[in-house]
Amino acid sequence: MKSLTVGTKNQDKFREIEAILAAVPVRLRPLPAEASEVDESGQTLEANAELKAHGYALQTGTFCLADDTGLEVDALGGAPGVYSARYAGPDATYADNRAHLLEALRAVPPGRRQARFRCVVALANPAGEVLARAEGVLEGVILEKARGQGGFGYDPIFAVNGKTLAEISEAEKNALSHRAAALVELRHRILELL
Repeated sequence: MKSLTVGTKNQDKFREIEAILAAVPVRLRPLPAEASEVDESGQTLEANAELKAHGYALQTGTFCLADDTGLEVDALGGAPGVYSARYAGPDATYADNRAHLLEALRAVPPGRRQARFRCVVALANPAGEVLARAEGVLEGVILEKARGQGGFGYDPIFAVNGKTLAEISEAEKNALSHRAAALVELRHRILELL
């Protein structure tokens, strides 16, 4: 079976990608512990996904899949966007980022809290050449307080059809999420290239 390195040190993200691609006949490998972080210096999700796929492919000498995901809130002009993972600062926790976002939206009424998750996934060959890219989007709203015990990141405050991503099962989330949409779109390219 062919293998594919997943270019992330975020174990929550790795497990989610592993679950979404469970039916694809490819063995997913985590980054080796000694891999150094790729600098996410891009100004867009597309640029950062490609930087990570390129950088981690070169470090590991393997085909590498990497993503960059952002939460875009209309009332904040699309913020936090590309800065979602470090919205409350470079060492922010999930809870820090959620609290910072809720504070930024404190004066925004429920009917004006539209948002979307955008995920861009890039696939690079062992030489670091980006061969394919796909995007997925999930529309929703930001609640005024967290609900649910599942998910990670902004999931407890991001609701779709009245439920947060932290209130639905992992299988339900993986059937509708932004990351799932991007990975499903990229699935045929993964199979072609490996």
